[in-house]
Amino acid sequence: MSEPVLKVENLRRSFTQGASTIEVLRGVDLEVRPGEIVALLGPSGSGKSTLLQAVGLLEGGFQGSISIAGERVEALDNAGRTRVRRDRLGFVYQFHHLLPDFSARENVMLAGLVAGRTNADATARADGLLTDLGLGARLSHRPSQLSGGEQQRVAVARALANAPVLVLADEPTGNLDEATAQKVLGEFLRLVRGQGSAALLATHNIALAQAVDRVVTLHEGRLAAG
Repeated sequence: MSEPVLKVENLRRSFTQGASTIEVLRGVDLEVRPGEIVALLGPSGSGKSTLLQAVGLLEGGFQGSISIAGERVEALDNAGRTRVRRDRLGFVYQFHHLLPDFSARENVMLAGLVAGRTNADATARADGLLTDLGLGARLSHRPSQLSGGEQQRVAVARALANAPVLVLADEPTGNLDEATAQKVLGEFLRLVRGQGSAALLATHNIALAQAVDRVVTLHEGRLAAG
């Protein structure tokens, strides 16, 4: 069996509020295999975003171990964490977080340029992904000129620009109407599978379970098979 793209062991996170301690993650163990798409279910406040922030190296204060593509990453310095995020991870959030003064093409290109791609290579990759997502006629449009679904498609293309080994998605369609959400989600899953990436999607959408390879549920800070 191939080595996991993501391996989390005994991950814990707590917050202090006044005299109280709130345990958000209580010893989470999780593996995601190469090419596997896993849905992380749980109600709002269950710790899904906290878990993704830990795996994405976006926040400290955690206990436990995290390995990405075979590398232990929880103790890396800032430069090391930046390297892993740039070279191995892709992120899609509920809100697209596009740069408003840049076109759809430029928003996607930037990810490639930061990773060291040439301008020509980054442009070709951006155009290919956006065209595959049905935005071939919208490459030069800025976010304000795009619909909510189109903006989220740009965010998906940006996340996949550097062919990450693992894509982390936090309620990626939670800000869209149901019909648009289903379409964007289908395109996202198709592209992720097409390039062989693995993905961990945090969501409260139970219907998503029918579209992914495996479902796990976060409940009271612990993970259980869906």
